[in-house]
Amino acid sequence: MASEMTAYVIEEYGDPDVFTETTLEVPEPGPDEIRVAVDASSLNPVDYKIRQGALPDFAPELPATLHCDVSGVVDAVGENVEAFAEGDEVYGMPGGAGRQGSLADYVVGHAGTFAHAPESIPLEEAAALPVVALTAWELLTDKASVDGGEDVLVYGGSGGVGHIAVQLADAFGATVTATGSSEDKREFAERLGADATVDYTDTDVETYVDEHAGGAGFDVVVDPVGDDHLETAFEAVRPYGSVVTTESSAAEGLDLAPMHANSLELGVVLVILPVLLGDRQERIGEELTEIASLVDDGAVAPHIDERFAFDEAADAHRRGENGDFRGKLLLVNE
Repeated sequence: MASEMTAYVIEEYGDPDVFTETTLEVPEPGPDEIRVAVDASSLNPVDYKIRQGALPDFAPELPATLHCDVSGVVDAVGENVEAFAEGDEVYGMPGGAGRQGSLADYVVGHAGTFAHAPESIPLEEAAALPVVALTAWELLTDKASVDGGEDVLVYGGSGGVGHIAVQLADAFGATVTATGSSEDKREFAERLGADATVDYTDTDVETYVDEHAGGAGFDVVVDPVGDDHLETAFEAVRPYGSVVTTESSAAEGLDLAPMHANSLELGVVLVILPVLLGDRQERIGEELTEIASLVDDGAVAPHIDERFAFDEAADAHRRGENGDFRGKLLLVNE
């Protein structure tokens, strides 16, 4: 095979135009690692925040190949790897935060950060799942234990994490209410399985708690949005309920007195932590295996709002930062 590959890197932090097409040596997998010929990646907020320089502790060494999500075909296997063989179709979250990522022809990662790809969707579309599906999974099953009969509120039900969280909560048998700022986004959440939707821009918390949670509050409030939503979540959840979030920055200066007053549980998820720490990386692959089963059972599907080629990474990042889309933005290695 070729010894060199095309990659799209950043040599400094900045706006979307800092991406540069370059040629790098094809990486070799070490012990416990696999190399994957990349079909696709997708965009997550962590990707453009790293590019901006907003998350220096998460960034790979410059010049950096970004993007956490990947799908593709295994083309080399390191020592001690038994779960995968050359030719396997996989998806995963091997890098992009803390180590070099997937915006290249090949990516190397710990075998534990991959799983066999779902068989029921195109391989490239599987790249839209890892970060958002892992996040939604851990919010609902690790930081909370959502099951049948519970009332679950999902903020941003049309977003990356939100659109998967709506589907998972529905699959788990919960009664799901999703928020959305437009009629289009709310109708989209309903098609995904939300039992009810709320326009949070003109409906106060007390009103939608009365209408959709019997006035007592939701059993679980899922907040992948941040800003002032975390404070609102404390108003929307019932006593002894759970608030689960991805946005630790939203907690800065937050009054936690409502948590104490209502004996609430607060769970925070950072799914890239195993990659950053180089520890418990098998957790990623185990959860992705569960998620792939749900995809193949028809319970979960990623929504692709727009596709970009790798050499259009700057355009994808601009669209991502603009925020006016549903589900995910996919980047395909054409």
